[in-house]
Parts: sequence; C-alpha cells; structure tokens
Amino acid sequence: MSQSTFDDDELFGEAASEMRTEVEEAIAAARAELPDTDDIWDAEADNTLGVMNALKGALDTGDAAAELREAKKQFVIAQRADAFEDGDDLEAELEELEALLGDVDAAHEQAAELASTLPGLRGSLEDATEETSADDAESADEAEA
Repeated sequence: MSQSTFDDDELFGEAASEMRTEVEEAIAAARAELPDTDDIWDAEADNTLGVMNALKGALDTGDAAAELREAKKQFVIAQRADAFEDGDDLEAELEELEALLGDVDAAHEQAAELASTLPGLRGSLEDATEETSADDAESADEAEA
C-alpha cells in the first residue's frame, strides 16, 4: 500500500493540475454549446421570415456563456494563486472563445431584430402596392372618360 504524502508543494502541484483540467473541461463544454456551422449556413424554410427564425434559433448559444464564465472563474483563481507555470495558452483560448461568443450573440440579436421587422415591413409594402394599384386604376378611369 502506498503512503500518501501531504507535502505542500506536491499538494499544490496536484491542485494546479486539477484546476487546469477544470478550465480545459469548461472551455470544451462552452465550445460544445456553440451553434453548429451547418445549422447556421443551411436553412430550410418557405419564406424569408422562416429563414430568419431558423437562423435566430440556430444562433442560440445555450449554456455557452455559463460554461465560459465557469472556465474564467477557475482560470482567475488559479492565475491569482500562481498555480499555472504557463497559463498563456488557456488565457488566449478564453479570450478567443469570449470574442466568438460575443460575435454569435450579436448575430443572434440581429437575426431576431430582422425577424421581428419583416412582418411589419411586408404589411407596409403591401399597403403601398395596394395604394399604387388604386391610384393607377383611378388614373386609367379618368383617362377613358
């Protein structure tokens, strides 16, 4: 039976290794929550509003923000404890993921805004077309008279 040691340096090394693993796992979980590229690029719908709603749904990031937050919390704790010999790679991954998540969220907001604007725009255009048709018919009647 092996004897466990309670050497501070050894325990700190184990804890640092566990923290790095937790950060890496949280980063992987956040990436897994990001939208699938095929779902964003390929859309099947009967009309533009359907496409916009499908895109809005495809751009949903689920729990990615929560996972990213968890990764950043673990990273900050470990960094402040000086637990990483080299945490630059994790920091770069976190920054890249945060920027990507921001881009996806912005696209989601834009798709949602456009989807909510389209029905009103369609109605306004239909009204304008009906008015033009009525004006044209009235002009034709006056010309015949």
